[in-house]
Formats: sequence, structure tokens, C-alpha cells
Amino acid sequence: MEATARLVRTWLEEAGATVRSKLRGQVEVTEKSSRTDLVTNIDKENQAFLVECIQQHFPEDQIQAEENGFDNLTNQSGRTWIIDPIDGTLNFVLERENFCMMMALYEAGQGRLGFIYDVINEKLYWGGPELGLFCNDEPLPTPVNKDLSEGLLGINAYMYAHNIHHAQEIGEASMGVRVSGCAGLEFIAILRGKHIGYLSNLSPWDYAAGNVLLDTIGFTYRSLSHEKLQFEGREYYVGGTPSAMQTMQTMQAK
Repeated sequence: MEATARLVRTWLEEAGATVRSKLRGQVEVTEKSSRTDLVTNIDKENQAFLVECIQQHFPEDQIQAEENGFDNLTNQSGRTWIIDPIDGTLNFVLERENFCMMMALYEAGQGRLGFIYDVINEKLYWGGPELGLFCNDEPLPTPVNKDLSEGLLGINAYMYAHNIHHAQEIGEASMGVRVSGCAGLEFIAILRGKHIGYLSNLSPWDYAAGNVLLDTIGFTYRSLSHEKLQFEGREYYVGGTPSAMQTMQTMQAK
């Protein structure tokens, strides 16, 4: 895992440098399902680069990714890479910041490595249960296990506005809610002890890397519709400190 992690870090650092360079020029934007569901030429090019890296070094591995027909995965046997080439595309297009790149490696459905790259700030959060948690070359301490009432909660704006799965009540029980529009940044906030949890509606590439890193520090996550995440389509998702997760689960059961 250490050798693989070192290799993936070089891929992401190269891809990040390319993204920062291309952001200075014209970004080609097209709509997918709606005017707020966007994809850019950089999403597609970035994913193509990462897929090529995987296929060159690990040709037998499976790949699940957001763009270019890689979104469906038939099974999770063997080794699977899960890629989000640009997480937070609206932020990427409209703000040119507050976005991430994410990759994860799973073996037989178990998370082995996770990578969340804050591209603009050049901070790569990475690790796995066998390696620990790092930001670039520095190990990170495990955050304090705070309860829901003791911290900030990252949340999906639509879920909060429409009180889906008691999102409003849960938000009001926290110290306050925050909406970033980027799953990767929300996971980083938990990993750094800035937030106590994250409630959202996510696809597999949105949560795969974050789950590996939450496992690494002993934090928990689950689907709001199933006990086990399905890694297929969108799912209502919650993750965070063990104490906050227990409180949120109790509130949602009422």
C-alpha cells in the first residue's frame, strides 16, 4: 500500500498542476441533466489522464468514475479504483476554487487507500487503515470525538431546505450548518476536526475516498436509506464522529 500510495500521489500532483494551469484559460462547460449539473473539458481530460495511469500500472483493476461511461460498476470483486476528477464542478466553474480531486482504491469492497486533493491550496489528504492519515507529508492526529451539539455540520442545501431525513432538526441541534458545495472539502473539514459530520446526497465517487479516510481515523458513515452503501447511483449519506453519528441516528429514527 505504501508504494501504491506514493505512485498515486505523483499522479494527483501532476494532474493538479495541469488543472491549475488550465484554469488560467478558457474552460469549456456543458450541461448534463440540468443547468446546475455541469461538466467541463477539464473534468473529462483529468479523468482520462487518471484512468490511463491506472490502466498502465494496474491493467487488471476495475475503474468506476463520474464521466465518459465509467459510472456503472457491475461488481466490487477484486481491486476497484473510484475517481472523481473534479468534485464541486459548480464551484470550479463559477468560483475557480473550492473544489477537489478524489480517488480511492477498494479491494473486494473494502477501502484500502483514499486521496482527497485540495487542488488550489495544494494540500493532499491521503491514507488508509494500514497507513494512517496524512496531509502531504505530515501525519494528522485523530480529531476529538465531539457530539452533534459541540460542532459544525456540513450539509446539502436542498436537504436542509426541504427537511429531508430530518436535516433541519439535525442542523438546529448542531452548533451551526455549513454548505460548501464540495464533498471533498466537507470530508477534509471532518478529518481536520473542523466539522463533526456531513449530511448529503452523494454518488459513489463523492464518498468513496472520504469513507476510506473516515475508516482510517475510526469515524463512521452510513446510507440514510440502507445500512450499507450501495456504490450505485445517488444515496442519502451521513458521516462523522461516532458520537455525532449516534445522536443523528437517534433523531432520524423518531
